[in-house]
Amino acid sequence: MYQQMIFVNLPVNDLDATKRFFTALGYTINPQFSDETAASVVISDTIIAMMLTREKYAQFTKKEIVDATKSSEVLIALSAESREKVDELVEKAVAAGGTISGETQDHGFMYGRAFDDLDGHTWEVTWMDPAAVQG
Repeated sequence: MYQQMIFVNLPVNDLDATKRFFTALGYTINPQFSDETAASVVISDTIIAMMLTREKYAQFTKKEIVDATKSSEVLIALSAESREKVDELVEKAVAAGGTISGETQDHGFMYGRAFDDLDGHTWEVTWMDPAAVQG
């Protein structure tokens, strides 16, 4: 069966710092699709975050590029396999220079936290009890 992929393109101010940040979270950089203007961050087999210098990002849009530390342009949500994995990823992000974003959401069957990366993009990490998903 075909697995549809998602490529999230985000503008960044310091590409080297961004690569260090995301590798500190345990992700890899795919050198085949990376250069001095872009880093292809492999989140999973079907999720790739393309971190682009602001100049490179501007080649794909005529719109103003927001400063994500001041305006919200997107909320990126990632699933996690457990509550502990939610905490682990957020703690790695903070240790690598990110910041906590918002409040912890604990609804028993669903647990989530969020962090902002070095450029202010918000990443939400959520675990949901598989039994609750199945109904």
